[in-house]
Amino acid sequence: MKIMVAIKRVVDYAVKIRVKPDRTGVETQNVKMSMNPFCEIAIEEALRIKEAGLASEVVAVSMGPVQCVDTLRTGLAMGADRGIHVEATAPLYPLSVAKILKALVEVEKPGLLLLGKQAIDDDCNQTGQMVAGLLNWPQGTFASKVVIDKEKQEVTVDREVDDGLETLCLNLPAVITTDLRLNQPRYATLPNIMKAKSKPIKKFTPQELNVDVKPDLEVVEVTEPPKRKAGIILSSVDELIDKLKNEAHVI
Repeated sequence: MKIMVAIKRVVDYAVKIRVKPDRTGVETQNVKMSMNPFCEIAIEEALRIKEAGLASEVVAVSMGPVQCVDTLRTGLAMGADRGIHVEATAPLYPLSVAKILKALVEVEKPGLLLLGKQAIDDDCNQTGQMVAGLLNWPQGTFASKVVIDKEKQEVTVDREVDDGLETLCLNLPAVITTDLRLNQPRYATLPNIMKAKSKPIKKFTPQELNVDVKPDLEVVEVTEPPKRKAGIILSSVDELIDKLKNEAHVI
């Protein structure tokens, strides 16, 4: 079985986000970029499935500008066998990404498609669900545990929901999106970083995949959230109740 993993290049989680002066988006020039943390979890889970003898190949996929190749190399250094880069200069929104993944699935014929449950830049949490719908594949979102039965060609997914845990049994091929508690991603070792430089990365364009990536969304304006007022220390419960009643008007 082949596993395809979608990974996204985002502003590093430790960077303080700055909005552009013209409010068209966030500043990405000279800003540290890295792999989306949820995508790291997806790559790690794919590698563990392969190491357990349940998969033969892990293919990492990224789409966007040429710099996405660096993110792919990180996935290859973690242990992925090869990469696919779909080069696009315009912003890609979830539906366009889902359409590209569908086209790549038709080319690669994987038995499992893994994605992070969401990206930390837009927090859309849409691509996995959309690509499952386009492929008409079963889906297990917010996975905190994944168990594959190779003989039955099934995968059991524990997913985190508001009421606790829900267990799903899905027929393969399937789409799974990964949650934080699924695993702890490994660090790429120096030998694997060197090996990743020689691993193949195949390039496509959306046009070669016959995918129209015309945006279905328009960003009107990006603004920072309003600054919160400084808190105050109160001396008694009575004073707190008075302020909640007469200033905040919440009671």
